[in-house]
Amino acid sequence: MKFVCLRSCLVYLMFVLGLFACKRDNVPDPGHLPLINETTALRVASGNDAAVAVSWYQLQLKLIKETGGFTPPVAARAIAYTGITLYEAVVWGADGASLKGQLNGLQYVPVPEKGKKYNWTIAANSAMAVITRNLFPNASAANLALITQLEIDNLEAFSDSCAQGEIIRSVNYGRQVAGSIYQWSTSDGGKDGYLNTFPSDYVPPVGAGLWVPTPPLFQPAMLPYWGNNRPIVKPATPDQAGILPPVYSTDTTSVFYNEAFLVYHTGITLTPEKNLIAKYWADGGGTFTPPGHLIAITAQLISEQHLSLSSAAKLFAQVGIGLNDAGILCWKYKYRYNLLRPVTYIRSNIDSSWSPLIGTPPFPSYISGHATFTSAAGHILAAYFGDGFSFTDEQKVPEGFAPRFFNSFTDMTDEAAVSRVYGGIHYQFDSEVGKQVGENIAERVLGLRY
Repeated sequence: MKFVCLRSCLVYLMFVLGLFACKRDNVPDPGHLPLINETTALRVASGNDAAVAVSWYQLQLKLIKETGGFTPPVAARAIAYTGITLYEAVVWGADGASLKGQLNGLQYVPVPEKGKKYNWTIAANSAMAVITRNLFPNASAANLALITQLEIDNLEAFSDSCAQGEIIRSVNYGRQVAGSIYQWSTSDGGKDGYLNTFPSDYVPPVGAGLWVPTPPLFQPAMLPYWGNNRPIVKPATPDQAGILPPVYSTDTTSVFYNEAFLVYHTGITLTPEKNLIAKYWADGGGTFTPPGHLIAITAQLISEQHLSLSSAAKLFAQVGIGLNDAGILCWKYKYRYNLLRPVTYIRSNIDSSWSPLIGTPPFPSYISGHATFTSAAGHILAAYFGDGFSFTDEQKVPEGFAPRFFNSFTDMTDEAAVSRVYGGIHYQFDSEVGKQVGENIAERVLGLRY
């Protein structure tokens, strides 16, 4: 009998998925959902397994690798809205606070029906399926099929003890939450970023010390308008405008020349360990990107430490928001200062035959995306686990790297940041300021009510 009921629910699920595919942007009327408060919500999320959430991030890492246009900032955006969707789908099942009204422009998120029972794992699964379809609309047919299959597999795995009405109610609620978060996301300025990686209308400024396309590909500027996007967390100050790079100079006694010479000297004297570090953190095109690497580490730690669904949802949301806002502010600085890359300076002023170990990405140098992303995520992870928490990153094993041990999240952040200096694509000050900016972003994320 239970098998028949479950199959009926799966048929219903396929029906609502078909409706959603036809009306992607539909969001429920808030008047159709009675408001409840924390004391009337049925709290079960705190005891549920986070495996369903981790499974969706594992699939998203594959999608980031295999879907066109998912550069680091675009990947960070998808990770962020997925985390917020997950958090809002389960927050009423735990002693948490909605992010509605706290995040830029987020004024409406559905709430559960008063006195009704929900399975929060099923709600989370449904919500993450819907938001993933929306955030990766250009995924291949095979990968879109994987989204549907994962949703069904997770539903089967977590429905055994549920009544049919509870399953349907939970699926619907997850869909409604995802619909509201997706609709909100479409107004941030980044919705179609994957479609226009290299805008043809952008003309970079010209002048001494300014960025120019770099060898060997000499690609045009990537995502030059990304810094104009709406951040998820309201900044404490407009954008930390007082952070400036050293004054550009070709004088051999200048600070700038010495910073460039440090990159050059580091590159020609690399030890095997520094070479490994540069390649370990490269996370270039065709990989899960630096933000993907960091959310993969987050998912690994959530699994290893057996976090509850509600705790995992909070941490995924925090790290995701930090990554998204790190990408926006970092890109704002990149195209505000338009600083030339080390390879351009070094070939013009130090050694015309020099090449960096790692390929230089097609956007200005200041500030370092790696440093900003990793610092934001590292400080958020440290706030949860403690900075002295040691761990082994196993996320690069499929690429042929050995598992990498870190004594703390500070060690991880410092290594990821300096890896770009070892790789020859960033100045040391790019990384140092990036770490500072990432920490400031993390503090704002951690200051929200959860």
